[in-house]
Amino acid sequence: MKKIFFFLLVLVMVSCQEKPKTQQVKQLFKADVASLIQSVNDLETKIQSNADEARIQNQFLKAHSQYKKLEVFSEYYFPEVSKAINGPAIPEFEENDGKTLDPQGFQVVEEFLFPKYDAKSKAILLNEIGILSANLKRLSRITETNELTDSHVFDAMRLEVFRIITMGITGFDSPIAQKSISEAVASLEGVIQYYRLYVEDNPSDGGLKIMEQAKNYLKTNSNFNQFDRAAFILNYGNPLSRKLYKTQKSLNIPFFTEIRGLKTTAQTLFDKEVFDEEAFSGFPDYKTTEEKAALGKSLFNDPILSGDNSRSCASCHHADKAFTDGLEKAVSFNGKSFVKRNTPTLSNIAFQRVFFSDSRVSYLEDQAVAVITNADEMHGSLEVAAEKLKKNKNYSQKFAKAFPQKGITAFEIKNALASYIRTLSKFDAKFDAYMRDEVAFTKEEKAGFNLFAGKAKCATCHFIPLTNGTVPPNFMKSESEVLGVPDKDGKLDSDLGKYNLTQAIIHKYSFKTPTIRNITLTGPYMHNGVFKSLEEVIDFYNEGGGKGRGFRLENQTLPEDKLNLTDMEKKQLIAFMKTLTDKAYQ
Repeated sequence: MKKIFFFLLVLVMVSCQEKPKTQQVKQLFKADVASLIQSVNDLETKIQSNADEARIQNQFLKAHSQYKKLEVFSEYYFPEVSKAINGPAIPEFEENDGKTLDPQGFQVVEEFLFPKYDAKSKAILLNEIGILSANLKRLSRITETNELTDSHVFDAMRLEVFRIITMGITGFDSPIAQKSISEAVASLEGVIQYYRLYVEDNPSDGGLKIMEQAKNYLKTNSNFNQFDRAAFILNYGNPLSRKLYKTQKSLNIPFFTEIRGLKTTAQTLFDKEVFDEEAFSGFPDYKTTEEKAALGKSLFNDPILSGDNSRSCASCHHADKAFTDGLEKAVSFNGKSFVKRNTPTLSNIAFQRVFFSDSRVSYLEDQAVAVITNADEMHGSLEVAAEKLKKNKNYSQKFAKAFPQKGITAFEIKNALASYIRTLSKFDAKFDAYMRDEVAFTKEEKAGFNLFAGKAKCATCHFIPLTNGTVPPNFMKSESEVLGVPDKDGKLDSDLGKYNLTQAIIHKYSFKTPTIRNITLTGPYMHNGVFKSLEEVIDFYNEGGGKGRGFRLENQTLPEDKLNLTDMEKKQLIAFMKTLTDKAYQ
């Protein structure tokens, strides 16, 4: 009898033991997914029963907020399913099979419901909701077998804070309803409930206090256009991600050692050297070194790489102009015509996944090859250049230091050039110092940043902190956009852009979103150099791009609605853009 009692006692004690934190996290996540599925079902019922517009819209907002609450792990563990649930409402081209996929999910549904719901679209809307429901059920199924670790949980929470900063408060996934500030509250609530599991035995932990303060700030400042994003990032966003890092460290939960675009040890998005250049390289065995960068700089400025020793990379990329040339388009190799597009800056371009305006290459090394071998640009050959360099004693010594036991080949040349270009990404502008709380912004500069990340919608394509089209917080993809850029005669520019590469209709007139670091030095602007000033660029966006100018451009990805910026706001935007200038040019 005593043995049976003892056995039962042990059994009860074991069953009452607290589940591992990861199991508790998974249990909460599964419950949130189930609740979201029910909420979308309720939305479908309201539409089917012809409920009034306000009830339907409110139910949509409730469901979308519920998604934002579980976004922290949905986006982290299941990015493809999450894209189908809450991706941008624009078609996407699958390069592997050459197919264009229609958008799905909440953002597609949002367009049917806001700003007004037209009951005539009921059948199509219900079909879209059916697709959304199917994807949510798919999420529920794959959640069952997913294994979590404490390291993954903390990594996901920190990335969610970065997502709130870069995409949440900028309105990226609430473009029409403009409820992104209130939805950021839901995103934070998701982080809070998981974080609480890890610190419930430590009432003095300050993380929950920061989170609650951040949530309250969002709740009491919910107006999208008036929201002070600069204050939120400095006072809440950065302290919160930093606290998550410190808590993970104090709990002895290991950090990942994998190479990633945004380093796994990033405490904030704005730390110095927080981006890992090697993660953007296609050649991890050939890491950037001082010797390679020095060699690359010499090659960059030497006409030996061109076909007739008359032109170097520096001929079109001037260091004093942030490595542009100040021309609409550069003079071609024959000196009689012009190249096809405007010379892009090389400063701060290392952290991208594609290069050239049409996104035709994926690595800096290949960009160098494309320019050197282009008949209109340098009309050269890396193989021929390698033979010339072998005969040069100075270069032979430099290559020996940069590439021990490797020799001088086409690959070493392009790797050295790419290594030099990678060193041109400094992130030491006033903007960076401001976000590190090292300097103050003027009233005009701060207002400009809040416009950039808010009403003017710049940051929904030029994502902070890189200010290019590389999508945060994973930074695995660089986007291109259809803007409807005019030519100098005021007509739609004839350059088809990325379409020439993919032949996908959605890519007609599509061009990569470039960095706007050092923007005041890199004019004239756009792929064809059509705009001479930043004022002209802002006016173009303010009008709604090409469609706003009356161009028939069905695939324009830039919203055609006017931004309604005042003259003062335009000046404030430019004041902020000036803070993106590297120290070297100040």
